[in-house]
Amino acid sequence: MARAFLFVLDSFGIGGARDAENYNDLGSNTLGHIAEFCAAGAADRPGLRQGPLSLPNMSALGLVHAAKLATGEFPAGMPVPGKTFGLYGAANEISRGKDTPSGHWELAGVPVSFDWGYFPAQGDAFPPDLVEAICQEAELPGILGNCHASGTDIIARLGEEHIRSGKPICYTSTDSVFQIAAHETHFGLERLLKLCEIVRRLLDPLNIGRVIARPFLGETPQTFERTGNRRDYSVLPPEPTLLDRLVSSGRKVHAVGKVGDIFAHQGVTRVIKANGNMALMDATLQAMDEAEDGDLVFTNFVDFDMIYGHRRDVAGYAAALEAFDRRLGEVSRKLRPGDLLVMTADHGCDPTWRGTDHTRERVPVLAFGPGIPPRSIGLRSTFADIGETIANHLGIAPGKHGRSFL
Repeated sequence: MARAFLFVLDSFGIGGARDAENYNDLGSNTLGHIAEFCAAGAADRPGLRQGPLSLPNMSALGLVHAAKLATGEFPAGMPVPGKTFGLYGAANEISRGKDTPSGHWELAGVPVSFDWGYFPAQGDAFPPDLVEAICQEAELPGILGNCHASGTDIIARLGEEHIRSGKPICYTSTDSVFQIAAHETHFGLERLLKLCEIVRRLLDPLNIGRVIARPFLGETPQTFERTGNRRDYSVLPPEPTLLDRLVSSGRKVHAVGKVGDIFAHQGVTRVIKANGNMALMDATLQAMDEAEDGDLVFTNFVDFDMIYGHRRDVAGYAAALEAFDRRLGEVSRKLRPGDLLVMTADHGCDPTWRGTDHTRERVPVLAFGPGIPPRSIGLRSTFADIGETIANHLGIAPGKHGRSFL
């Protein structure tokens, strides 16, 4: 029996979304603009990286060809291989919104057809009755923030006041999300997680997708740093996903990184946590050794989005892609006959784009494994085709929303 591996390069869009204009993202292109900046020398950073974007392994698997399918153009400065070694294509998202749960659930075969709840961009983000209920149930003296904000910026701005007052820092973004930052020792990690559970319950009537715990350490704005103990509290997917279908068929799902949180731990056999892309890669390689026939290893590589995309750090994003690409040889050597590995993304987060939020883009689909002949799979009409391809490969019944490209 086969095994499957699904790698989500969080936010690694490749432009060209057919509905980007509806999200004010027409022209956004995470890969394309990073490559353009690198080719022009605008992403050179001494001691980090320099020169054109270099992703030889992903390019050999069809990345630059997938980018051309998505936008009509090859990424600037990236060599075009004469031969590819995997299945390659690009996928459109049909889910509403460009949130993390929407993208991941659609990848797992369940597009989001409903509208998420969002908080207003102007004035106080959270209504007074909600704030009052949170403070009363959690026995808080109040909250700080109550606005749209970048997580690192608001911690730098309000972290010292948070330590003095004991009030958690609460903020949101254009995603359907309520984020809570608190100091791991002064406020307490367990207290933060319990607070998030309270807020999750209070937000259910508002259809807010996620509550995110953002613990940090440090004593001054210069030393504040978010830790690896982030936790996402998501609502349940609206119907059984690929993960549920695998578990109900007796298979195991190894969720690496924040994958378990995104699916509210439904359809997950094993949760493997790690902090940072390289640690996530190490954990994934270990899981590949341990996965048995019929299993799925599902990893989210979060740094691309959290550290570089949202912070609009082009050079950092480029360097992170290059570091990831260098480790794909280790991944390839772990594959056994019958295995399938798919690399994709859940949305874009163009680091050259206005604002600090996700961007609506097509995503790459790169699939390979021993004995799988290389070819183009074209433009896929939904991310759900990826989930249905894995279902087909692992020999379980097809779902309702996608079509296998095998």
